[in-house]
Amino acid sequence: MRAPYVLSDASVVAWRNIIKIKRVPDLLVFTTLSPIMFVLLFAYVFGGAIGQNGNAQEYREFLMAGIFAQTVIFGATITGAGLAEDVKKGVIDRFRSLPMAPSAVLTGRTLSDVINNVIVLVVMSLTGLIVGWRIRDGFWNAAAGYLLLIVFAYAVSWIMAWIGMLVPSPEVVNNASFIVIFPLTFIAVTFVPLDTLPGPLQSIAEWNPVSSATQASRELFGNIPAGTPEPTAWPLQHAALYTLIWTVVILLIFVPLANLQYRRSTSR
Repeated sequence: MRAPYVLSDASVVAWRNIIKIKRVPDLLVFTTLSPIMFVLLFAYVFGGAIGQNGNAQEYREFLMAGIFAQTVIFGATITGAGLAEDVKKGVIDRFRSLPMAPSAVLTGRTLSDVINNVIVLVVMSLTGLIVGWRIRDGFWNAAAGYLLLIVFAYAVSWIMAWIGMLVPSPEVVNNASFIVIFPLTFIAVTFVPLDTLPGPLQSIAEWNPVSSATQASRELFGNIPAGTPEPTAWPLQHAALYTLIWTVVILLIFVPLANLQYRRSTSR
């Protein structure tokens, strides 16, 4: 099927999921209130604690890129949970019976979650500005930082799409994703400098793509604290490139896997 038809069908599916955000209160709360809570909690709980011996304002600026990265990656789980629910209810079977591009369902689903992440980042950024966070390296660099986070989260959403096609229910997706994503986002430079981690965890954090996504956006926002030592590991020295490499690899692997599983899935 030609690309224009795929994009047209995908846009219809994406619009369906965007409307669902407005109509389902739980999703609306996650999209708006949850990001605000994360920013305020981390800024004043962690920032206040570190501010006793250091610069709380400086830490809040250091922190924001990490919160952005964690939140958009957790936001990708909406893809898996939504698809698992559609499979469970037989919606996927109905989609497959329609004269539409097979790849449009997953493409539309993941694109709608890009829009969700954009909303989340806007809300978090406004809240960050209220608590004292500032972009210090120009508009275009900041735009590149946001774009990098969104593109990386989009790749992660395809992993979640594949999982959503495999597991029996949305609850399993949420639980399994939390077990994997939670340590992945904390064994990284999201919330603390690399040199504060124990030796073995430092090595993991250096090669963790969440670290590189955070480091790259932090650099592009101009939020690297003064006096921070230069990273010695290649992934953090070339954080944007390393993140893009991971993005391409994930898409090359999981876009075909998710579409293959879509064709195999049946209602549960």
